[in-house]
Amino acid sequence: MKALEDRIRTILHETQAEQIELAEAAGVTKGTVTQWLDGKIKSIKLEYAVGIQKRWGYNPVWIVMGQGKKKSSGFSNVRGAEIGSRRVPLISYVQAGKMSEAVNPFPPGAAFEYLLTDLDLSDGAFALEIDGLSMAPEFNPGDRVIVEPALTPRPGDCVVAKNGHEEATFKRYRVRGINAAGQEVFELVPLNPDYPTINSEHEPVTIIAVMVEHRRYRKK
Repeated sequence: MKALEDRIRTILHETQAEQIELAEAAGVTKGTVTQWLDGKIKSIKLEYAVGIQKRWGYNPVWIVMGQGKKKSSGFSNVRGAEIGSRRVPLISYVQAGKMSEAVNPFPPGAAFEYLLTDLDLSDGAFALEIDGLSMAPEFNPGDRVIVEPALTPRPGDCVVAKNGHEEATFKRYRVRGINAAGQEVFELVPLNPDYPTINSEHEPVTIIAVMVEHRRYRKK
């Protein structure tokens, strides 16, 4: 089967699963499954295919490329390791900027899609897609980072923070010392020297989360 939509239809037909069940297995939204079936999205990421494999045993290579055996060898009698079973919502910088301990930032349907990870994370963990060049060349547009609000940042960590604007920002955390009031002074430093550094003494800054995983994808 050359078309992804045909392979997705085959999986749904053979498993008798609903679209929402396939979405949950892959770690995407139901809307993404609909676009696969409509042919509007013509490719699928390997991590989504692995989620489908874990649920029903379909070969990820067959799902992604239409090549090889349809079912993974030995799936029926061998249980695979529980890898990538934690679903982390991929949200926007605006959503991240509105986070607080008192408000659930991830109501049903709020995420664009989900990433799968094997990390042991809190319920508040989320993912962002890198936008812009302020953290280049280490972080480039299209890269994705998983971040953990439950962690306290250490010098050199990459963090998500908000500085009074609607959107959050992603920068490197650098401690500068303690001020006269006994408060820690820190900077949010871009890796690209063409962008400005944010200093907590000069504008209000709140650390939201600490990066725990960085994913770089091959350019199409």
